[in-house]
Amino acid sequence: MPVSDFDSSIKAENIGGEIYRLAEELYPICRSITGNGVRKTLNIISKHISLEIKEVATGTQVFDWTVPREWNIYDAFIKNGKGERIIDFNRHNLHVLNYSIPIHKKVTLEELKNHLYTLPDHPDWIPYRTSYYDDKWGFCLTHNQLENLEEDTYEVYIDSSHNDGYLTYGEFCLKGEIEDEILLSAHICHPSLANDNLSGIALLTFLAKLLQKIRHRYTYRILFAPGTIGAITWLAHNENIVNKIKHGLVISCVGDSGGPTYKRSRIGNADIDRAMEYVVNRFNQQAVIEDFSPYGYDERQYCSPGFNLPVGLLQRSKYGKFPQYHTSADDLSFITPENLAESLNIVKQALYILEHNETYINLNPKCEPQLGRRGLYKTIGANQGRDDRQTAMLWMLNLSDGTNTLLDIAERSGIDFSTLLEVAALLEKNLLLRKQDLLPKGSS
Repeated sequence: MPVSDFDSSIKAENIGGEIYRLAEELYPICRSITGNGVRKTLNIISKHISLEIKEVATGTQVFDWTVPREWNIYDAFIKNGKGERIIDFNRHNLHVLNYSIPIHKKVTLEELKNHLYTLPDHPDWIPYRTSYYDDKWGFCLTHNQLENLEEDTYEVYIDSSHNDGYLTYGEFCLKGEIEDEILLSAHICHPSLANDNLSGIALLTFLAKLLQKIRHRYTYRILFAPGTIGAITWLAHNENIVNKIKHGLVISCVGDSGGPTYKRSRIGNADIDRAMEYVVNRFNQQAVIEDFSPYGYDERQYCSPGFNLPVGLLQRSKYGKFPQYHTSADDLSFITPENLAESLNIVKQALYILEHNETYINLNPKCEPQLGRRGLYKTIGANQGRDDRQTAMLWMLNLSDGTNTLLDIAERSGIDFSTLLEVAALLEKNLLLRKQDLLPKGSS
């Protein structure tokens, strides 16, 4: 695959703005781990890429879990004694405890408070709370709204349904030159939360669009699924193909200005870990690299011991560590086109490394070859500065013994991966290097 294909095609003008506009379109939808909000979201994504939408029935056993009943919501409110809607689901979908059972009754203030959730430390923000596997009802509101409630009789109404239905997820598979796969995954279960995770959903959608325009060695599998139960369901239904996954990345919280933060796979030193660390450390010297832990997003399912897939997690600010996390403050003003474009660039650079991380053999290994007579080296001795490409050639020739990949050489030499790739092609053209997998059988 030509270097320029992978690199330049992903530098589409105003790509950050396009990603942001998709997040903006998806923002008003009330999503959960099942239901019409997920379907509507996947249908919008399908306008951009050929998404295969799959549904798994309620009650289906997926390892130790069972696909839950499908939840849909149509309206919800709290009315005061005057009949005024003081809390209205139609104003913000975070106002309802996600997965609430239906309710319609009149309650006292004392009883109502047992079903209310606020953030005292951020009194103007609405929290995001869920009750997926516990039949409860509730409302989320600002703490200031709670403080303003008076003794009264309140009408509470949640028009929702819990019925046998389906868990829905979307999958985009783009065939490459080989069957080995790169898995890219984003959770799609959160309602109106921009960074967590409309940023990841929108970024992956446009990455998929761009990948279609270029030659690529790997097959790409891009998954949009509800968090936890979605990834578990996908794994349960795809055990026969997971051995093809050679690299993987979960993408979430990639629209804010923090980080970047990379969490390693359970393996710890997989190629995806090394490629991501290489990229984020060059992107920002303050980048955070974390070891794997079994808490977080869907990387913990892919990295469970029965699979142990090489899947890491990319974020800007870490989940749970920015104040806006799981609150109404994680709105469209919290993410920017510029940050989305930078995050896309980080992913693109890591994929670029994975696509080109070849191992080379020096075909003239006994002492340095005479580069000058091949026009590859400056002819004036004792020059005051060393040309990066010349230094890169020497590193490539010295370490290309069949045991070092390009990334190995980049890490050891400190020379940019793309520079090494460029000079490798030049040395190949001059019959000084050859890719290891192209050597005739029996060659060394």
